[in-house]
Amino acid sequence: MYATMRQYTGITPAAFDTLMSRRAEVETLIRQTPGFLQYDLVRTQDGITSVTVCKDKAGTEESNRQVATWITTNLPALVTSKPTITAGEDVIHFAAK
Repeated sequence: MYATMRQYTGITPAAFDTLMSRRAEVETLIRQTPGFLQYDLVRTQDGITSVTVCKDKAGTEESNRQVATWITTNLPALVTSKPTITAGEDVIHFAAK
């Protein structure tokens, strides 16, 4: 499995609220990612961080492309600068029983 984390800073409350109002669109987009397994969006003190887990590296790379295109088209005000993207092999993965 592979994971990608996208960290966005400088997200205004209005931009965050707009993103949340379009949750269904985001979910549909992410679920279409090849090999999709899991997605989380974390509201941080200075922005948001998303985590996408896919079966392979190609899936996480496609996720990054899809999200960038969707934001540019639908919510350009969401990002004041490019996100910091960190990706790699997901070597330990578990959830509550």
